[in-house]
Amino acid sequence: MALLELNGVNKVYGSVRALWDVNLEVGQGEWIAIMGPSGSGKTTLMNIIGCMDKPSEGSVVLDGVNISTENARSLTALRRDKIGLIFQQFHLVNYLTALENVMVAQYYHSLPDEAEALQALRRVGLEERAKHLPSQLSGGEQQRVCIARALINYPMLILADEPTGNLDEANEKIVMAILRQLHEEGSTIIVVTHDPEVAEEAQRTIVLEHGRIAAVTVKGSGA
Repeated sequence: MALLELNGVNKVYGSVRALWDVNLEVGQGEWIAIMGPSGSGKTTLMNIIGCMDKPSEGSVVLDGVNISTENARSLTALRRDKIGLIFQQFHLVNYLTALENVMVAQYYHSLPDEAEALQALRRVGLEERAKHLPSQLSGGEQQRVCIARALINYPMLILADEPTGNLDEANEKIVMAILRQLHEEGSTIIVVTHDPEVAEEAQRTIVLEHGRIAAVTVKGSGA
């Protein structure tokens, strides 16, 4: 069953066409990697899938809702209710503790629940760091807080933008182990990455070039 369908998606900024006729279907519980050089359209595609932008042409259907025709308020609600976003730059609030950063996501969804937020941190191995500020956490720990925040509202889709891009090898392994566990539990994951080792974890790898899908590789097929 498809959770996400993109049909004939184009995105134009002024005289620049960032995406050309992109067609993509992502099944419930699937793990997809999106790769390509800088300027290939990865960020634009992520923004559209993540309900942060809309296509100039074509349709994007997420869980039965055509997000191409929704207004900004509806897109915000869809992003809040259905998508967990993991950013390369973390985007944590520097004056809030790890626990409070997770609870911020709850605030926009329903009501903050400290016990539930603490459980999310426990899941990523950071319960003992709950009262620490971002400045008191390593880069790997900050990324794990970001993951806990993304998971707190039980999203249908986890969308990760270069989730290991700022991490050393040890923390990259920790983050990938968390994503692997989430996938085993049934989460649908789309990862935008430059790292072939990160992409290797996915069931399918979509390669973009000049805004078009240039290649699709299915894990284990070599094709």
